[in-house]
Amino acid sequence: MSDTALHRDPLPVEILIRSLDVYAERTALTLAGDDTVTYADMRDAISRYAQVYLSRGIGVGSPVAILSANRPEVLYAQGANLVTGVRFAALHPRGSLDDHVYVLEDAGIETLVFDPDAYEEHAATLAARVPGLRNLFAFGPTGCGTDLAAAAAEFAPRPLSAPAVAEGATSSLAYTGGTTGRSKGVMMGYTGSAALLRIQRAEWEWPDDTRFLACAPLSHAGGAFWNPISMQGGSMVVLPGFHPERVLEAIEKYRITATMLVPTMLYALLDHPRIDEYDLSSLETVYYGASAISPTRLTEAIERFGPVFFQFYGQAECPMTISVLRKRDHDLACPERLTSCGRPVPWLHVALLDDDCRPAAIGEPGEICVRGSLVMQGYLNKPEQTEDALRGGWLHTGDVGRFDDEGYLYIVDRKKDMVVTGGFNVFPREVEDVLSAHPAVAAAAVIGVPDERWGEAVKAVVVLRAGHTAGAEELIALVRERKGSVHAPKSVEFADAIPVSPLGKPDKKALRDLYPN
Repeated sequence: MSDTALHRDPLPVEILIRSLDVYAERTALTLAGDDTVTYADMRDAISRYAQVYLSRGIGVGSPVAILSANRPEVLYAQGANLVTGVRFAALHPRGSLDDHVYVLEDAGIETLVFDPDAYEEHAATLAARVPGLRNLFAFGPTGCGTDLAAAAAEFAPRPLSAPAVAEGATSSLAYTGGTTGRSKGVMMGYTGSAALLRIQRAEWEWPDDTRFLACAPLSHAGGAFWNPISMQGGSMVVLPGFHPERVLEAIEKYRITATMLVPTMLYALLDHPRIDEYDLSSLETVYYGASAISPTRLTEAIERFGPVFFQFYGQAECPMTISVLRKRDHDLACPERLTSCGRPVPWLHVALLDDDCRPAAIGEPGEICVRGSLVMQGYLNKPEQTEDALRGGWLHTGDVGRFDDEGYLYIVDRKKDMVVTGGFNVFPREVEDVLSAHPAVAAAAVIGVPDERWGEAVKAVVVLRAGHTAGAEELIALVRERKGSVHAPKSVEFADAIPVSPLGKPDKKALRDLYPN
């Protein structure tokens, strides 16, 4: 036996296979209509899907993508991806046709697995536009490609085993939101995937009995919860998507103990007129992340749901868990901390650096930079961007942050979103935090717009809460009082909603297009 094999940690697929065997008789999934899927059922479905792949010559390193709404077959396909060792990418369910064409071509995708109920016409159009797309597999009857479920039924389940993959191989691609330029394919290796799973299990606060409600896309963040849940024999209730009342109903009905919400989902639950009619007392952990949260709304959520909130901060290049803000850190007696993204996890090196990769002065902001096995391998087909992102032996996140005296990390803003007005640097996140603290403000986004006098002027786009009012001058005065005149917006626009990217983050590029001056 080689030293490499002797000291190699288990791959995530090997951990998943063990979970499927150990908890075979337990319920893994609960679906619409109360249908259930056991761990053994899931194991057998993964085996059948994998055999279809292999029968079509799809194996280690084959480029595969998935496009689907939430349904259990997404998890079967993801399991088959792991078992066969393909290089996997997900098309975001809310992405545009042009975005999907770009990803398929950039990643050289040859096989697309899709949901025929939601995306059959879309898949057919993709096949016509992407010549390299050779295989179309549908999660059911289709007039476009192969019915994967029917093909899988022709195979008998076999014991699952891990693929023989090269050390350092790329296991998956995650495409960035593309709000500051063309989307980039983030290459994640098997070591990085294992690091994510290890950190999730070690650092995240899981209930003893995890009954997890999945309402975010399973092809993305929602699915990232399955492997750590399966390690403890937990179960997942799968909703087709996010709908506030359906979420509230499911929490009560299934006595849900954990879920994951992006901030906009949490706001929708808080604002639902019937929220008080539901028993939500079973909730023990609500994970949230993906974008900045309003400290005012977070305070409201803690008062409504209790001390159950757990924040994770990361990015595609270092996914999900650079730092965590634990439940006990959500202390209403320390409101400033509600604007923090927590402390860095001990499994990574995290530093604040200046443009020359030198440590920022104590107490001063700097770019959040990371080292460790969770960091990406690089950007697919983009060597210059890879070199820039990984210069100096650090991943440069593009986020500007600061540490407080207790080691809590605060994100000041995205480096590229910084506004330079009258020679002063203004980080929009700082202004947004002040605006979001106003009781009438549901959401706020700040951008820089061209200005003859100042070079750039600070502009705020504000969404008011239903039944509340606030004037532009009132909000400008609030920022001036809290942050000073430089940070005070020169103008405020009121909107019905803040545009978001397919990944659910405020889309500053779209805002700048909407408000050019």
